Amino acid sequence: MTRSKTGPVLTASDYQHLARELVDADVWDFIEGGAESERTLRANVSAFDRLRLRPRVMTDVSTVDTAVSLFGAGHRTPIGVGPTAYHRLVNPEGEVATARGASAVGALFVVSVFASRSLEDIAAASDGRLWLHLYWFRRREVMTGLIRRAEDAGYTALVLTVDAPRIGRRWRDMRNGFAIGGDVAAVNIDAAVMALTHHSDVGHSAIADHAAQSFDAAVTWADLAWLRSQTRLPIVLKGILTAEDAALAVEHGADGVVVSNHGGRQLDGAVASLEALPEVVDAVAGAIPVLFDGGVRRGTDALVALALGARMVLLGRPPLWGLAAGGADGVEGLLRTTTDELAHAMALAGRPRLADLDRSVLRARPGGEL
Repeated sequence: MTRSKTGPVLTASDYQHLARELVDADVWDFIEGGAESERTLRANVSAFDRLRLRPRVMTDVSTVDTAVSLFGAGHRTPIGVGPTAYHRLVNPEGEVATARGASAVGALFVVSVFASRSLEDIAAASDGRLWLHLYWFRRREVMTGLIRRAEDAGYTALVLTVDAPRIGRRWRDMRNGFAIGGDVAAVNIDAAVMALTHHSDVGHSAIADHAAQSFDAAVTWADLAWLRSQTRLPIVLKGILTAEDAALAVEHGADGVVVSNHGGRQLDGAVASLEALPEVVDAVAGAIPVLFDGGVRRGTDALVALALGARMVLLGRPPLWGLAAGGADGVEGLLRTTTDELAHAMALAGRPRLADLDRSVLRARPGGEL
């Protein structure tokens, strides 16, 4: 068990406090920060406070099953690792350690296109529960090259971020002149494509400057046909917040969607992910699986998202806290703790299987709505 100076690390917030002591201040701002005044960042967390649980009793909960299957692959937990960049900023082993930690608990790991370890090394450290995350680059050969490598290495799905035609104005990064330094790099992409990420300029974010140069802001729904023609893997669209876009995702052949506002890092003032989840679930009407990220900090948060119709919950910042605090063991501990919290909450709610979770588990606080 990972320990801090004050005792055992038992919760995600414990990992967060320990990681804060170990991570450089500008890197911490890069991880923790959101867009502009960070209203959406805060809303993602506070949205869970508006719902209450309705526990059922006298139900056999001697066995609680948290297993879930997506695209024919099984996972021992519905709590996975969402795509975040440059894990070597907080641990020398980077995504290799994250893969080991996720595999130890049978969790999905969505590997960022900006991973700081090679796709092949990450796959070698994993039990195979890997998806590859992509942005839409102007140079499409960058995307096709990554797709080929992911297929060859055994990744089983693609996750395309669709809410970032340009990067949000992240004031913390701009004030810090944040850039990727030292020997950390997005090693799976040609260095020339990533050059701007290493250029520090106070008042600017190197991440945003690179995106403005490299991301294709002209992409439309029609372009998904090209991506589909490039791969046999399922394609999941990350960044869906409305019923309208959820319906278009189904219409254009997406295999899944992730309800996400990019952790509050894109459009400040955008709806909290949890608030958007019910309308997206209703719009897809079971045609494709709906995944979720945004503000989950404990197992009861995951239960709420699953009860609202998510098939899987992805964590963004928390696995980085675990990685910083204890490497692979920290990632494993963070995911195991959150899954144990979920199983505990399922038992106390009288819902021993994920299939038992639905909106009847929830009640809005007075004046609110599901």
